[in-house]
Amino acid sequence: MIPLRRKNNLSAEYFAGLRNEPYLKINLVLAGLIIALFIYSGVFSPDKNNYPVVCLRERITGEKCFSCGLSHSFSLILRGRIDEAYRWNQYGMQVFLFFLAELSMRILFSFYYLIDKNRRRELVMYDIIGSILIFLIAFYPFFRQLFISLTNS
Repeated sequence: MIPLRRKNNLSAEYFAGLRNEPYLKINLVLAGLIIALFIYSGVFSPDKNNYPVVCLRERITGEKCFSCGLSHSFSLILRGRIDEAYRWNQYGMQVFLFFLAELSMRILFSFYYLIDKNRRRELVMYDIIGSILIFLIAFYPFFRQLFISLTNS
């Protein structure tokens, strides 16, 4: 009975914290956006090619960019078709794992934020540093390609 009461208190604390804690609001919004991205990837089919968001560069110039195929890649990853996902975009899995890690971090860090009120400032710093690092690792190929294309122009 006590664990159930603790769970209810934690839920009530979280929703009360949403009114008072910007960190929890930010985590909720980011988690919502990531979940929306995963839903988008699950709803639209790579087989039907019915994605509402298209690559503007490819549409205007006819040339594919280094992020072309990410929607297809994400959809295929969600469906377990990993080999096909790599063919659509070789960095799709890397970016997908970034979003999955970020979703996990939003949930875990929010949970620990509520539990350990004495270490909140430290927790936020770990969150910021960790998020920046995994962002740079996941998107390094895109930054590299962007740099190369800017220097060749």
